[in-house]
Amino acid sequence: MAHALLQDGIRLFESDDESSSPLIAGFLEGTRLKSYCKRMQIGTFSRLLLSALLLTGAVSVAEPLETSKEQADRLERKIEEIDKNATADPVRSKKTPMSELEINSYLNFNLKEKIPSGLTNPQISLSGNGNVGGRVFVDIDQFKRHRGSGGIIDPLNYLSGRVPLTARGVLRTTAGQGQFQLISAEIHRVPVPKPLLQELVSFFSRTQENPRGMNIDEPFNLPAKIREVIVNPREAIVVQ
Repeated sequence: MAHALLQDGIRLFESDDESSSPLIAGFLEGTRLKSYCKRMQIGTFSRLLLSALLLTGAVSVAEPLETSKEQADRLERKIEEIDKNATADPVRSKKTPMSELEINSYLNFNLKEKIPSGLTNPQISLSGNGNVGGRVFVDIDQFKRHRGSGGIIDPLNYLSGRVPLTARGVLRTTAGQGQFQLISAEIHRVPVPKPLLQELVSFFSRTQENPRGMNIDEPFNLPAKIREVIVNPREAIVVQ
């Protein structure tokens, strides 16, 4: 029953006029990803991973990954080397491979305390040719407590507790810049319209300095003198 009501709410939401919708008005303008990252007191590439989590919502992975602290620490060492290389003059040409398992281990162990409140159990999937996706559990009640009601057409009226948000898209990077192109997002297998996903991303990425949070569509600068990130199946290669 709730599943059907959610679908009805989303259909109404999608047909609403952008110029008058209270759900859309709050995020018509966004802040640069770099501004959000600067506030985090962690390494530069760690900030990129956190940003990727927020942008993808964190394609669902078919089988659970056996994450471990060992894999997380292995990536930690790689990230330290990336940050160290970024301070060299000149920066040495370098490629650093990172496995999907290492990335997810790092998110769930070493970055666990840095992930915004209200987001839990993140998992990122790398499908190749720039395709990335993810799943993260979102505390919808926390989100709803800090926003105005969207009225009877608000699809979130039919949700409560922690719900799995999945999203997929394409990450394009070149010459030190990146941009994420959203393909789709879902909650409980019900499609989520982009404006609603943007509102969620804006809320969970906002800071005191940047109260509007991040903008899904806005290009961003890659940190640590990274020139591009090549996304292969189950692996990302960081190129400096």
